[in-house]
Amino acid sequence: MHRVDLRRLILLLTIAATLLTFAISFHASYQTLRSQLMSQTLEANRAYAAKLAHSTDNFLKAAQQQLAYSAALLPEMLGQAERLDAEVTRLKEQTGTFNGVFIVCAKGRVQAVAPWRPGLVDSVLQTEGAQRALAARAPLISTPYVGLRGHLLVFLSQPIFAPDGRYLGYVGGAIHLGESDGSLQALLGNHYYQDGSQLYVVDGNRHLLHHQDPSRTGGVAAGNAAVEAVLRGEEGSRRLREASGIDMLAGYAPVPSSGWGVVAQRPTAATLTALDGLMLDILLNALPFFIPVLAAIWWLSQLIARPLRQLAVTARHWEHAAARTEIRQVRSWYFEAEQLRLAMLGGLSLLHRKLGRLNQENVTDPLTGLANRRGLQLALERWQEQNRPFAAIAVDIDHFKQVNDTYGHDVGDRVLQHVSRLMRSVSRSGDLVCRGGGEEFTLLLPEAGLEAAAQVAERLRVLSGQTKSPTGGGVTLSAGVAHWPSCAASPSAVLKLADEALYRAKRSGRNRIALAGQLEVGSEDAPVS
Repeated sequence: MHRVDLRRLILLLTIAATLLTFAISFHASYQTLRSQLMSQTLEANRAYAAKLAHSTDNFLKAAQQQLAYSAALLPEMLGQAERLDAEVTRLKEQTGTFNGVFIVCAKGRVQAVAPWRPGLVDSVLQTEGAQRALAARAPLISTPYVGLRGHLLVFLSQPIFAPDGRYLGYVGGAIHLGESDGSLQALLGNHYYQDGSQLYVVDGNRHLLHHQDPSRTGGVAAGNAAVEAVLRGEEGSRRLREASGIDMLAGYAPVPSSGWGVVAQRPTAATLTALDGLMLDILLNALPFFIPVLAAIWWLSQLIARPLRQLAVTARHWEHAAARTEIRQVRSWYFEAEQLRLAMLGGLSLLHRKLGRLNQENVTDPLTGLANRRGLQLALERWQEQNRPFAAIAVDIDHFKQVNDTYGHDVGDRVLQHVSRLMRSVSRSGDLVCRGGGEEFTLLLPEAGLEAAAQVAERLRVLSGQTKSPTGGGVTLSAGVAHWPSCAASPSAVLKLADEALYRAKRSGRNRIALAGQLEVGSEDAPVS
């Protein structure tokens, strides 16, 4: 019976193992890069939608502010045609926001209009936006409708009240949708995509207020999970399938002031097209190396099989005197082969580790430049591995909602940046200052004790109260202090203790410091803001 010799077995096994390893590595690389590309596209679409949503929100607020300013001036102008004409012309021409501006009395009759149209002054507007503005007697952004001249538009209005509170009418502005002369179209821009990507804005009734395909503006976006999510006020990204059946990677963000939503989405196939070409290039570049590899495998198979073959041949004439000499002359290479195998496995492990580090996540809060929650978690894990003690200070701005309500969110953001700078000023170079979200901050002090951290927190509290902030006065802070490992067994438990101490300080009157398991630190007579 003919048996296959060891050299052929090694050759076949090595070739099969090499091809299988290459196939597995190639497939794993493909899946890793595929997941990375999709994640990057989802995040890019979310960030793009959030940026446009923020711009649209600011645009609408600015437009309403223009109308509100005019509404405050108009009571003394009503009945003076020339002054009313000048005012609507100013609103129309000053910023180019509105395609048309109207001043309407309480009976619904037009008092002035820009641009001027024959027969419109002293007539009663029957459009949807005009009727809703009269009925609401409050600031209003209408749903899309077709105006007097056939334009699809939204209508913004502000009521006009006399000094004694009587309703005198409203001033309103029309913004065209889906047309080159519309300010909303100019804000969002024209996006000429060749791969099926889409950018659109929807209102609370799912009407398309903007679409890069003008023919779709005014239609209804139905059956889209991203639209449903953004109309619930959510911001995020997701993979979805449109009603047309196209697989999309969508990012979305709401426009708070109007209840609108912005959606940016790209076909999944378009995202992965570049990956297919990349993997093909990798395959083609790898193929030329297989010829010398196969030659080396053939040579190594002979080298590995030679000792056993020599022993087998010698065993066939065991009785000869020369057999002993021949066995001594056999050189075994098994140890070296094992080392080579381990070296190859080590190289493959190194490759996998490199693939695992292809995507590095952002660990910085964009508003303040401080570390975010992920940066905080990474520092905690690193210090825990190093068994490095630290103190944690949880900081919260007192009555921050009143700052936003009184001065606006832009001032609120500047207050957050102001407090961030103060926290940096009282921290050392090796300390970690983090913003957890909203008005909540965390200061980590490595190698610092509980009392030293309390002194830092008190210094920050006093400095904040005495330093002029964007609101014009000082900002008071409440803080909680804890220490690891003296206060708790784990870093996460220490953060929780610091938060609990913070809430105890706030319940005790705010503008004070509380230590984990101890009483508050701070002036009882300090003003609470």
